[in-house]
Amino acid sequence: MGQSSGKIALVTGAGSGIGRAAAWALLDAGYSVVFNGRRRARLEDAASTRDPDGMRSMVFDTDVSDPGGVAAMFAAVRERFGRLDLLFNNAGGAALGSSIDEVSYEDWMRVVNANLTGTFLCTKYAFALMRAQDPQGGRIINNGSISAQVPRPHSAPYTATKHGVAGLTKSTALDGRPYNIACCELDIGNAATDMTRQMAVGMLQADGSTRAEPRMSVDEVARAVVFMDSLPLDTNIPSLTIMATLMPFIGRG
Repeated sequence: MGQSSGKIALVTGAGSGIGRAAAWALLDAGYSVVFNGRRRARLEDAASTRDPDGMRSMVFDTDVSDPGGVAAMFAAVRERFGRLDLLFNNAGGAALGSSIDEVSYEDWMRVVNANLTGTFLCTKYAFALMRAQDPQGGRIINNGSISAQVPRPHSAPYTATKHGVAGLTKSTALDGRPYNIACCELDIGNAATDMTRQMAVGMLQADGSTRAEPRMSVDEVARAVVFMDSLPLDTNIPSLTIMATLMPFIGRG
């Protein structure tokens, strides 16, 4: 896999889990990386672990569902780096475990804001920057989840937003054609993070049983992100599924 030749990347939710692993892999591949998240201390720790002198990393703590914060973040990227080559929309949240009639409005809006509104806002400002820069163009990778294809029981907010991300990905890819902006989706199944810890204990299945599910290393997801952006901008992978081989997905239900 080739090096980035000094590309600039922004990763949301980069303080832990998939986002941190992807940001580290991009740094290792030669990118300069903007670490975004809500907890500054976590971001600073993640950035300094791979880039102790701070020459190729930048930390910007803001909630991706905050329009003013997102606008300020992309303005800061433009000021420091002058361009953006890759956005990995990774930040998000879940509200699992409730039948749709038991989902509160507050939980619904929390997941919608994190997963869908946040992806939209970051895409909006990244697209504008990529469209205006010289040379024009870039790539946007959205964390879609396999729930964009097949839902789990009791996952209405998460599943609905991930289906929304799939639609946003396709629409962005179409809008980006005249400006050399490629947009794609990475559907991830059972990466080993804090959010998926319960999977190793037991998850409700479509047949009503509860079973533990295999998970995979976040490093494999990070490798997929680097690979997807290693392609020239005239080549795109509209969607790619990466999952723990033995998880109950193919044949789910």
